[in-house]
Amino acid sequence: MPSPNQDDRPAGAAIDTLVLHYTGMRSGAEAIARLRDPAARVSSHYVVEEDGAVLRLVPEARRAWHAGISHWRGMAALNDRSIGIEIVNPGHDWGYRPFPALQMAAVCDLCLEILARHPIPPINVVAHSDIAPDRKADPGELFDWEGLAANGVGLWPAAADAPAPAGAPAGASAAALLSAIGYRTDLPLPVLLAAFQRHWRPARVDGVADAETLARLAGLVRMLGA
Repeated sequence: MPSPNQDDRPAGAAIDTLVLHYTGMRSGAEAIARLRDPAARVSSHYVVEEDGAVLRLVPEARRAWHAGISHWRGMAALNDRSIGIEIVNPGHDWGYRPFPALQMAAVCDLCLEILARHPIPPINVVAHSDIAPDRKADPGELFDWEGLAANGVGLWPAAADAPAPAGAPAGASAAALLSAIGYRTDLPLPVLLAAFQRHWRPARVDGVADAETLARLAGLVRMLGA
């Protein structure tokens, strides 16, 4: 189901980031219509419906318009270098709910296919909320990032991977760890912590650097070798 909302990627741009979103609309049909509406000026490369059906809207070689103002690991304008997947879910404004097993299986298979085609490191498999933490909350705390990581898509640090950092105030430690992971550093710390928690500590999304959040931050940094 092609979308007209696409254009050329910049010359020589490498595809090295995979961004996962939820649609955040009342129905999949409504979301797909918007992603294909020239007046909306938004799109994604793929849509995964709740029954596991996968639709391609934009070829991977082309730039889709899904990330908006975005930053990750020193990169900005991530539409230039990313592939975007919209996952049908009403989101926090329309009755946020768990993602069905068939849908998650289809997302996992699609991600693995994309990762086989492009040199995307695991840390660059990100949520929309990671790359735009002051604007976005998707795909949110009900999304099964842990299950994806167990199947080779992205990273998942266990709280036991590292102790909470010692020798510095919790806030200072958290800021340094968030920067090492790849979050932008010019936003309030609670905003960045909440984004991290939505992805890597979904049981508690409050923007507070408690011991488990610090341990997961440190664990992820250790996985990166930073």
